[in-house]
Amino acid sequence: MLQVAIVSGKGGTGKTSIIASLAALAQGKAVFADCDVDAPDLHLILQPEILESREFYGIKRAFIDKEKCIQCGACQEACRFGAVSNFEVDTPLCEGCGVCHLVCPENAVEMRDVQAGKAYISQTRFGPMVHAELYPGEEASGKLVAMVREMARDLAAEKNLDLILIDGSPGIGCPVIASLTGVDLALVVTEPTVTGEHDLVRLLDVADHFSIKTTVCINKYDLNLEAAGQIEELCRKRGVKIAGRLPYHTSVIDAMIMARAVTEIGGPVAEAIEEMYKGLEGQIWESSFMCG
Repeated sequence: MLQVAIVSGKGGTGKTSIIASLAALAQGKAVFADCDVDAPDLHLILQPEILESREFYGIKRAFIDKEKCIQCGACQEACRFGAVSNFEVDTPLCEGCGVCHLVCPENAVEMRDVQAGKAYISQTRFGPMVHAELYPGEEASGKLVAMVREMARDLAAEKNLDLILIDGSPGIGCPVIASLTGVDLALVVTEPTVTGEHDLVRLLDVADHFSIKTTVCINKYDLNLEAAGQIEELCRKRGVKIAGRLPYHTSVIDAMIMARAVTEIGGPVAEAIEEMYKGLEGQIWESSFMCG
């Protein structure tokens, strides 16, 4: 089973639009996993029909048993986050460290699991999909990403599908690392801007640290040919292949308005994505050969 993550060093590079088009091209061949759990939006394009939902529990939170509490104030004094006041825990402020539980002389503080989100198994017009939502203010996004990926692997095995396409979070934080860990190939989407190049370097450094094979897609490359050339030179020096160069075109906006993949409505961007997909298939096959 091969896993390909589509990621970006910053938001707004077109990552989700690209993976929606790749999903359309891989119709019937793959499971799609939206691992951007903090702000998922792949479902806006794929419009999944939810078949199953599962509860997600993140960090444990403290709760004070008022019948046991002797109001000594030890928990309030020990809490560095100001989550304990008037011998009650303000749950949104609780970081789940458990210090209050440790210092309580009467064992009146209990650490409980709190539901922090949900994960879903769905069906889309292109194939099966696993996605999730992390409730506002909740933490442990990396743990939820790991849950989504595990569900995607189980679903792929159940459906006898050999490919998982992962929509990762932007940036280089915990959910990105959880999205990248153990994948066979990472497609990094960037744009020809100063920030695009800067954040591309950071993400390539993360991928190198975990020995993950990468390839790069330059979106809207023709808006700044000089910057696009600098990114290509950067990739050449690092031994990273350019998977695709996508032009700027209003067909992408049209597709977003219609909640469709760019490849469903056609145009120059769709053609460029189709060419990129053919090249990615070769790299995926190469990864499969190396893994075998």
